[in-house]
Amino acid sequence: MDELEQQEDQQGMSLQQVAGIVRRRHWHFLVPLFLGWVMVWGASWVLPSVYKSGTTIIVEQPTVSKELIPSNVNDDLQDRLQSITQQILSRTRLLHIIDTLGLYPERRAHSSPDDLVARMSKDISIDLVRATGSQELSSFNISFSARDPRTAQRVTSELTNLFINENLEKENEDARNTTSFFENEIAAAGQALSEQEEKIRLFKDQHSADLPTQMQGNLTILSGLQSQLQSEEDNLDRAKQQTVYYQSLIGQYRTLQRSTKGTPGAPSGLAVIDTELDRLRSQLADLKAHYTDHHPDVRKVEGQIAETEKTRAQLVASLNAAAANPQPDTGSAASSGGDMSVAQLESQLKANQIETANRERSIGVLQAKINDYQARVGQAPIREQQLADLSRGYDQSKANYDDLMKRKNSAALSGNYAKSNQDQHFRMIDPPSLPTKPDFPNRLKMGVMGLALGIALGVVVAGGTEFLDDRIHTEKEFKELVQANVIAEIPAVSTGDEEKRQIRSNRLAWVAGIVVFASILVGTALSYLRG
Repeated sequence: MDELEQQEDQQGMSLQQVAGIVRRRHWHFLVPLFLGWVMVWGASWVLPSVYKSGTTIIVEQPTVSKELIPSNVNDDLQDRLQSITQQILSRTRLLHIIDTLGLYPERRAHSSPDDLVARMSKDISIDLVRATGSQELSSFNISFSARDPRTAQRVTSELTNLFINENLEKENEDARNTTSFFENEIAAAGQALSEQEEKIRLFKDQHSADLPTQMQGNLTILSGLQSQLQSEEDNLDRAKQQTVYYQSLIGQYRTLQRSTKGTPGAPSGLAVIDTELDRLRSQLADLKAHYTDHHPDVRKVEGQIAETEKTRAQLVASLNAAAANPQPDTGSAASSGGDMSVAQLESQLKANQIETANRERSIGVLQAKINDYQARVGQAPIREQQLADLSRGYDQSKANYDDLMKRKNSAALSGNYAKSNQDQHFRMIDPPSLPTKPDFPNRLKMGVMGLALGIALGVVVAGGTEFLDDRIHTEKEFKELVQANVIAEIPAVSTGDEEKRQIRSNRLAWVAGIVVFASILVGTALSYLRG
């Protein structure tokens, strides 16, 4: 017996003690239990019902790869959604919805527009949904809470339409802004390109003769001019030599005439020419013995021989003409033939002097042209560098213009693609729901909370009453109070009336317990079915 008591002391309260407390304190437990539950459960039916209507909007990804058609919308989808949310939840938009749908009629009398906007902002809920295993936004939920379920549905539908339309408008606006930006940039780039083209055109017009593209032509012309100059210089040298030769020949004629005027039988002009021809031929033979036929001295002597032979032929013709018309004085005839030869030589000398002057003028003109073309050739590297600098600026402007045109076409293609509703768009899965049960208060949840509160109150009240009761009910309590061994126990003796009252009390307790728990079950079922 002592070992059993020690085990009970170690285990705490025995089942007998617990049963005794329940028997004594059942009213202290049942009443707080029922009151705690009924207060919370009743409050769930007293509080006004709030209905919540919601829908889900998914983000449709483009069906064509972005590598083929890049999007004009480069901002993050979550950032764009946040921007759209701020626009939709702005004071002006919310006040328009409140006035259009007649929201919060019970608050308008004593609430300012800002209070109504703040209230509506609290009633709106937006929850983002991300794809599994990814941070990419796949959809988002929109809901609105109101006391009337149809009002909640209408407001949710209005908000959903605003999100979808605002997203489309933002995409179109971004496309328009992008296209407008590129149009302005292309206009500026086109102006810069035109300026570069005009600079190159003016440069080519101003320096058309010494451009790098004319280099080969200038060299060819310069080579031709130098050949012409060399030919003219050769001809000038021959003309000068002829001049000297004619002057020498005329001098010999005049010397011969002076020496033969008083000497009968002296050699005539023809004999002088023959003598000169013999000398020149002898000189030519000597030169050919040392030089080739193309040597300048050889060619010079050959030219003198040809001119002398020409002069001899003319003199012979004059003498033949004089013989055909004989004169009384043969000496006068010979003298007249000699004068005629001198006159012819002087005429040829004058023509040769004119030719020399013409050659000199031609050489001057050629030399001026050669200097001009040499200057052009010398300027070609400088012009090439200047043209390269201008062309580099033109190439950069052209590349920038082409790149902008490419981007503009890409932006236009992306805009057309977005208008065809194939870009990232918002699409509502199902229309906003018409709630049949209130979202608040949650009557079933509040009923369970009331039950937990009632149990806690019952335990506290029953436990507190038992703790404050100083009566002794068990042998254990007596032994703790009196440090002595119990020799014998006197059982409780009850009268008939006391037993009857005890039975009625027990029955009443059982009925009360059944009523309490039945009420809780019925209230919980009602909260579940109608909550």
